[in-house]
Amino acid sequence: MRLPVTLTVALRALAKNKMRASLTVLGVVIGIAAVTTMVSLGRSAGQLVQKEFQSLGTNVIFVVPGQRRRGGVRKAGWPTLTSRDAEAIAEECGSVRAATPMLFTAANVIQGNANWTPEEIVGVGTQYLAVRDWAMHSGGFLTERDITSASKVCVLGHTVVAKLFQTSDPIGRSIRIRNIPFRVIGVLEKKGVNMVGEDQDDIILLPYTTVRKRIQGSDFDYLHAVMVSALSLSLMDEATSEITYLLDERHNKAPGEESDFRVHDTTEVANVLGVITGSMTLMLSAIAGISLIVGGVGIMNIMLVSVSERTREIGIRMAVGARPGDILRQFLVEAVLLSCVGGIVGFLLGVGASVGVTAAINSFTPGNDWPTVISFEAAIVAILFAAAVGIFFGYYPALRASKLDPIDALRYE
Repeated sequence: MRLPVTLTVALRALAKNKMRASLTVLGVVIGIAAVTTMVSLGRSAGQLVQKEFQSLGTNVIFVVPGQRRRGGVRKAGWPTLTSRDAEAIAEECGSVRAATPMLFTAANVIQGNANWTPEEIVGVGTQYLAVRDWAMHSGGFLTERDITSASKVCVLGHTVVAKLFQTSDPIGRSIRIRNIPFRVIGVLEKKGVNMVGEDQDDIILLPYTTVRKRIQGSDFDYLHAVMVSALSLSLMDEATSEITYLLDERHNKAPGEESDFRVHDTTEVANVLGVITGSMTLMLSAIAGISLIVGGVGIMNIMLVSVSERTREIGIRMAVGARPGDILRQFLVEAVLLSCVGGIVGFLLGVGASVGVTAAINSFTPGNDWPTVISFEAAIVAILFAAAVGIFFGYYPALRASKLDPIDALRYE
């Protein structure tokens, strides 16, 4: 029996019992829908993680103070990084594109009758925008002259502008930080909320020398961190090694002694989060896949019932020349059709569920902007897996049908 004829007969046989066929594939539909949804949401989470880390900047590496040993005693939190370290990293490390000092402070900001406490007030260098891959919305950024003279100038994020100036242009106007007037010279492009819910636009940037001298009242050259941008993602490890070697040499590290700073590569954190996300997706998909087994058992049971109901039909076919292989193929095609239809319907339901879940997440957490990822590879795998379920669980009923004795089958009532 040719395949087109076999398919036609199979479709007619399934159409006679539409309700039973629908209930039979329900387990497959639920299983494929669940797996598709889990895979899509897992990939969406992975893309969101990568996007959030990219918002930190281009190939970012953080260098923070560690512990310094003084007289055989470790002093945690002792300032071990200076602006000269940041300059040396930018100038002497071949794998580094740019580096900026960072000095944090906190204060209430006043402009006219409005006041606001930003999430971040950061003293930075001229290369901050290059490291963070951040553009200016209007105005200009800090210059070397601002750094050298510790100028009372600042650059604002969009949230700060909205809180202090509402809809008016802030460029050229003044704000007060700890009763010190600062002239606004620029406004940053909008970045939005990061993955932990922090508003990246709620920020004020000042020259790091201004923060140290005018706000903190210190003449001691120290930094809370140095933010570094590597030339490329492939050079992150090399840049980390170069920074470590350079600072160890500059800080006169003795052989066998621990470094008095720490270097953090953001790609490592992103990769760890990616592994965690992937593992969770795989685990949830495996759990959802159990329903496919349940659906396969349902297909096998229904096919066994179908063989019993159609025993006389099988006997007639064998009597007119059908071979056991034809009977085997007939029932196997029916089982595969059931599974494939369930796979297609399940995939479409999974796509709809993925879109709905991501839309719900974005409505409750509008700052995160979860992407909707639909994988066509997942569609192909879903259909193939469903067909495999049909073959695996449909083979025994089909084999049983093919081994029926024609005489006994014809006598079956």
